[in-house]
Amino acid sequence: MNVAVIKTKAEQAIPELFERVAEQLPGGTKAMPARREALSRFASLGMPHRRIEEWKYTDLRNTLKDAYAPSAAASQLSAKDLATALGPMADIEADRIVFVNGFHSAELSSKLPSDSQISVAPLSEALASGLATLTAEGADEGQNAVLALNAAFVTDGAIVTVGAGAEIAKPLMIVNVRAGSAAQSAAVRNVVSIGANAKVTIIEAFVVAPDAGTSAQANGVTEIKVGDAAEVAHVKCVADQGEASHLSNWLVALGKDTVYHGFQFTFGTRLARNGINVVYGGEGAKLDVSGAFLTRGSEHVDTTLVVDHAVPKCESRELFKGVLANQSRGIFQGKVIVRPDAQKTDGKQMAQALMLSPDAEFDSKPELEIYADDVVCGHGATVAQIDDDLMFYCQSRGIPAAEARALLVESFIGEALAKVEHEGLREAFTAYTNAWLSGTST
Repeated sequence: MNVAVIKTKAEQAIPELFERVAEQLPGGTKAMPARREALSRFASLGMPHRRIEEWKYTDLRNTLKDAYAPSAAASQLSAKDLATALGPMADIEADRIVFVNGFHSAELSSKLPSDSQISVAPLSEALASGLATLTAEGADEGQNAVLALNAAFVTDGAIVTVGAGAEIAKPLMIVNVRAGSAAQSAAVRNVVSIGANAKVTIIEAFVVAPDAGTSAQANGVTEIKVGDAAEVAHVKCVADQGEASHLSNWLVALGKDTVYHGFQFTFGTRLARNGINVVYGGEGAKLDVSGAFLTRGSEHVDTTLVVDHAVPKCESRELFKGVLANQSRGIFQGKVIVRPDAQKTDGKQMAQALMLSPDAEFDSKPELEIYADDVVCGHGATVAQIDDDLMFYCQSRGIPAAEARALLVESFIGEALAKVEHEGLREAFTAYTNAWLSGTST
C-alpha cells in the first residue's frame, strides 16, 4: 500500500518561489537545466525528516515551517557595518571575498594581484559563462535534498584555485553577511581546488549586519578538493542571531599524503545543521576535523560527520565539544567508514558536552563501520555538568561564582579551540565565547 505524503507549507512554497525568481538567478539559460533538475530532485525527496536515520534528531519537515524568497540583489553595506558584523574576526589580517545576502560585493572584497598564486572569483560569473556546474549528490537522502535545494537557488559563492606548490601567507576569508530587515533566504556555494604541495588557510564566516531582521534561512555548500601532499586549514564560523536557520555541507576530497585541518564554530543561530563529508582518495592522508558549539534558549545545533577511509594507510582525528544552556539541544553524529581495502587505518573520535542546565539535551551517535581487519579505530562520548568541587575551589579563593563558572566553561571549550592553529582566529573564538557566556544563564 502506498502512503501519500502530505507536503508541508514550506515544501509547497518552494516551487512557487523558484518560478518567481528563476529569471533573476545567475547563469541564465546555461544553468537553468541543472537548476530545474535539482528542483525536481528536491520535490521528489522533500524536506529531511526523522524517518531518515541521519536526520532523526533534526526533523526539518517539522521545524522549517516557512520558505523565504532569496533577495533580488545585494543590499548596500558599509565597511563599518561589515566590521561590526565580523566582530572579533574583523581584525584578522586576511584577503576577503564578501557576499551580502548571497551576492558578491566587489566594493567590500579584496583585490588580489594579477600574479597571485591564488585565484578567487565569484561563482555567478562562472555560471554565466558555463564554466561551473551545479551538483546535488550527497551521502544520504536528506543531504541530497538539502544539496538539491542549494543547487536550485544558489546565487553566488567563491571559486578558489590555489596553484601547485603555492604557499599562501595570508588566509582567504569568504564572508557571508546577512543584511536587511526582510525575512529572506540565501544559497551560496564555494568550489575550492588546492594544487599539489600547496599550503593555504581558508576561513568561512556567516555573520549578521547590525540592521538585519530576525528571520532568515541560509544554505551553504563548500566543495573542496585537496591535491597530493597539500596542507590546508579550513575554518568555518557561524555567528547569527534571532530565528535564523543555517544548513551547511562540506564535501571534502583528499589526495595522497595531504594534511587537512578542519574546524567549525557555531553559536547564536536558532537551528544549525553542519554536515561534513570527507573521502580519502590517496594513501597517507591525515585528517583532523573538530569543532565547538554554544547553545542557549531553544537553539538546536546538529553536527553530522561522515569520514570515508576508502584507501589504506590514512589517519583521522575528530574532536567536537558543545556547551548547552537553558532548553537548547546539541547533536553529534559521527560515522567513520573503513573500506575493505583500507588496511592500516588509524581513526579516533570524541564528542563531549557540558550541560549548564538540567533542561538541555545532548544526543551523540558515534558509528564505526569497519570492513578491514588491520586497523586501529576508536570513539567515545561524554556528557557532564560543571563540577561542584571545582566551583567551590574557585569561590574559596575569592573568585565570584559567575566568573568561576565562566573560567570552567572556557577551560572545557579551550581544548577544542586549541585545534585552531591561526592565533587570530583562536582569539576571536575565545572572545565570542566570553561574550556568549556574559549573556547566558541556566
